[in-house]
Amino acid sequence: MSDKKKSKKKITKKLLHKYRLVILNEETFEERFAIKLTRLNVFVIVSILAIFLIIATTLFIAFTPIREYIPGYSSTALKKKATELNYKSDSLERVIVMNEQYFESIKRVLKGDVSKVEFNKDSIIKAAEQDLADFDLNPSKEDSLLRGKVDK
Repeated sequence: MSDKKKSKKKITKKLLHKYRLVILNEETFEERFAIKLTRLNVFVIVSILAIFLIIATTLFIAFTPIREYIPGYSSTALKKKATELNYKSDSLERVIVMNEQYFESIKRVLKGDVSKVEFNKDSIIKAAEQDLADFDLNPSKEDSLLRGKVDK
């Protein structure tokens, strides 16, 4: 036989060799508990318990408010407030840009840098018709129900 086969047999023999775990009463030497174990059984039981403990801890942290105390996690209220503030800042930036454009146009008018603008009457009418065509002006069911409640 080769050394590999001998070492494999030796390892399997060690893993499957039975041991007896006995719990005795110290004073009377009365046997309280006894169980037969192998190294493989102990390894499997410890592995299963470790995996269970890891999963239970992960679920406990993920689904309870304790996760807020872990660096990197934030509370849902804080996230909600942050998104609201983000939307408000975006809208304020747009308002500022529009105001700057308006002030620039007023400056040009006051300086006299305005040139005569030629409008084509047909293009203005066509643009107005397109704007109205884009909107559905028919009232919805909810709108009709609300109007009926308001009328009452």
